[in-house]
Amino acid sequence: MTDHTVDLDKHRGMAAQKATDLRRALAEVESNVRQLREREADLENRLMTVPAASWPEAAVKARYLLNLYAASLPVEDTRHRALVTALFDDFARLNGES
Repeated sequence: MTDHTVDLDKHRGMAAQKATDLRRALAEVESNVRQLREREADLENRLMTVPAASWPEAAVKARYLLNLYAASLPVEDTRHRALVTALFDDFARLNGES
C-alpha cells in the first residue's frame, strides 16, 4: 500500500476517458435538473400559499405564470407572444420601471 493516490483516468484509453467524461457530465446535468425542479416546486408552492399584499406582488405572480405560458407557445404564434410582451411592458410602466 502507498500514500500516493492513483489517477485512474490517466490509465484508461481515450474512448474510455470520453465515455467517463460523458457519464459524469450527464450525472451533473441530471442533478442540476432535479435541483431546479425542486426549487421550482418550492417557488410555486409559495406563490400559491402566500397571498399578494400589493399589486406589484400580484404582478410578480402573473409574470411567472405568463412566462410559463409563453414558453409553451409555438414559435409561429407571434400574436400571443406579442400580447404577453405588451402585458409585461404594461406591468413595467405601471410599476414605474420605465
